[in-house]
Amino acid sequence: MHRLLDVLASGVHDTKNQLFYAESQIAEAEAKHGLDLSEARYAIETAAARLSRTLTAYHLLRNDAQLAVAPVVVADLCDEVVLDQRKHLAHAGIELVLACGVRDEWPLDRDLITDVLNNAVQNAGRHARSRVRLSAWNEDDTLFFRVEDDGPGYADPEHGRSTGLIVAERVASLHERRGRYGSMHLGNGGDLGNSAGDELGGAVFELRLP
Repeated sequence: MHRLLDVLASGVHDTKNQLFYAESQIAEAEAKHGLDLSEARYAIETAAARLSRTLTAYHLLRNDAQLAVAPVVVADLCDEVVLDQRKHLAHAGIELVLACGVRDEWPLDRDLITDVLNNAVQNAGRHARSRVRLSAWNEDDTLFFRVEDDGPGYADPEHGRSTGLIVAERVASLHERRGRYGSMHLGNGGDLGNSAGDELGGAVFELRLP
């Protein structure tokens, strides 16, 4: 089985490389002809990111999966996600709001958590009417990341999870400290409690890291 998965992973990796080549060709055409093809480049980047998450899922679901945990400035991580996502969401008429209440460092795998949050914000933007909020805060020795939107919410938060959500759940659970493990939670409206003073009323995605 691992041999078959390795072959599939290799094919996904090759496809991702072709997407990056296509993006470079688009960037070259933009520079040469003065075009604005940023949305086309974003679509390619999103497709490549989904393939990356498929590869990540493959590696994380193996029994020998390990994280690269190090102290990370949470505010900087949140700023990076907002920088990555705000322009595209604004193009779609969606406002991305940041509410980060953590200024200290926290031990986590920066690359994986950043990817998980980027994916969560992208998903929220596809269903939001006009607003998405990324929040971060800590309490009781737990770091919380939450992504909310003002869309219709999850039809069934407990079922039908995508590859991105499977990866998010696994990434969270691999974060361990003093016998406590991270977790992922989904809800609608105020299902998970209120973090930022007002409810957007739509889907709620939350990571809890020890």
